[in-house]
Amino acid sequence: MLIPKGALVVSCQARADNPLHGPIFMSAMARAAAAGGAKGFRANGAEDVAAIRALSTMPIIGIDKVFDDDFPVYITPDFAHAARIAQAGADIIGIDATPRRRNGEPVETLIRRIRDELGREVFADISTLEEGQAAAAHGATYVATTLSGYTDATAALKGKGPDLDLIEALVQTVSVPVVAEGRFDTPDLVAAAFARGAHAVVVGTAITNPREITRKFAQAAEPWAGEGNAGAP
Repeated sequence: MLIPKGALVVSCQARADNPLHGPIFMSAMARAAAAGGAKGFRANGAEDVAAIRALSTMPIIGIDKVFDDDFPVYITPDFAHAARIAQAGADIIGIDATPRRRNGEPVETLIRRIRDELGREVFADISTLEEGQAAAAHGATYVATTLSGYTDATAALKGKGPDLDLIEALVQTVSVPVVAEGRFDTPDLVAAAFARGAHAVVVGTAITNPREITRKFAQAAEPWAGEGNAGAP
């Protein structure tokens, strides 16, 4: 098992519109996360995966996001992108394992090819209990709650914090490790996931996206904007 039990995995990702986009910044973020106690990484794109691999031997969950208006599945939608990430150095390939429309092989075929042809483990991002059960049955190494709140069937959960109930339900019904991911923004929530039986927890934005972290603090300051400096020391 590449991801140790009880591990904090840090997602080092930045989209093209983010000032920290690119392998130089994401590899530096990974170094900082490792120094802080992370036991693995999640990274997007071959360049970022390769840059992080060059500086660390810890497990990397590699994904390749391919955005297409015609298909809702964008996380490593096909074998070609999985192979690209494996070649870059990812130990584990993350895929969208929901039954939504994709421009690529069916989930069960993609999982089998990644394991048989690439010799890599599969990290299945799902949004519901049934999807997690299906991914485990198809041979996924890990099942992760990453997409709970981000599919049409689970959209109502998006603003309600991590899906702890899904973690617990998966732990009780699948035989593979369950990884908690999605909206974990405090240490207490990470602890809660482990208390529900999670094998590991992935944290992204709350650690590696200074722009979004700053926005939260700036929103807290907004009511006082323009009040002047009366009473300041």
